[in-house]
Amino acid sequence: MNRHLLNRRSFTATALAGTTALALAACGAGGSGGGEEDKVIKVASHLPPMTDVVTLAGEVAAEEGYTVELVQVSDNVQYNRVLADGEVDANFAQHEPYMQAFNEAHDANLVLLDGIYDAKVGFYSKAYDDAEQLPEGAKVAIPNDLTNEGRALAILHHAGLITLPEGAGFEGRVSGIAENPLSLEFVNIDLLNLPSAYDEEGMALVYSYPSYIEKVGLTPADAILLEELVDQRFTISLIAREDNQDSEKIQVLRRAMTSDVVRSFLEDEHSDTLLPAF
Repeated sequence: MNRHLLNRRSFTATALAGTTALALAACGAGGSGGGEEDKVIKVASHLPPMTDVVTLAGEVAAEEGYTVELVQVSDNVQYNRVLADGEVDANFAQHEPYMQAFNEAHDANLVLLDGIYDAKVGFYSKAYDDAEQLPEGAKVAIPNDLTNEGRALAILHHAGLITLPEGAGFEGRVSGIAENPLSLEFVNIDLLNLPSAYDEEGMALVYSYPSYIEKVGLTPADAILLEELVDQRFTISLIAREDNQDSEKIQVLRRAMTSDVVRSFLEDEHSDTLLPAF
C-alpha cells in the first residue's frame, strides 16, 4: 500500500441519500473557524481506484483547511444525478463523452475540469487465448451505452475483426458495421455487469475497464485485445457544474486532484491498469 494512504488523516463514515459518505477531516490544517460548512467539498464516485484518488485528494485539500467528503454511489447514473441536483460539488467516475450524453439526455450543465487518468481498456476471453482463435458467430459483450459502445468497436476495428465506415473513429455503432467477416454476434450489457458476462457459457469476448474486470480477478495483462489508440476524450475526469466550476472549493479540489501526491499514487500503485493524464 502506498505510504500516502497509510498516513491518512482520521475520517468518519456517514450516510447520505442511501449512499456511503466518507468524510476526510482536515486535522489541524487550516483550523475550524467560522464558515466551516463552506469548507466541505462533496465528491461523488463509486469504485476504486477513483474512490482512492478522492480519498487521497482529501488529504491534500486538508492542508488548505478543507474537508473532502466522498459520497460513494452504487451505479453509473447516481453520481451524475446527485451532481446535477446540487447534492454534491463534483464527481470523479467518467469520461467526457459519457458526461456529454448525460447532459443531452437530462438537460444538465455538467462540465469537465481536469483529466486525471487514462484507463487501459480491452477485451477479455475465458475460452480463447488469442483473437485469431475466435470462431464464426462468436458472441461479443460490449457496453450498452453509445459512448462506450463506440470505443469498444474501435478496438475490434483496429484489430481487424470488423470494419467500421471510414471516419467512424470512436463513434461507430453495431448497426453501422461495414464488414463483419466472422459474423460476430454483439450483446449489449450494462458496463457494471460486463464482468459477469466473462463467466457466461458461449461468451467469446467481453469488453471491460480495469476497475470492473478486477471483480473476476483479471487485469489488463489478461486481455487478449487492448486499446492501442488512446483518445483523450475518454480520460477519467473530474466533473463539476457550470454554476460552481469557478468556486474556491472547486479550485482547491482541482489542485488536490492534480497534485504530485495523487500522481505518485497512480504511478506507484496502478501503473498496470492506467496512465496519469496530468
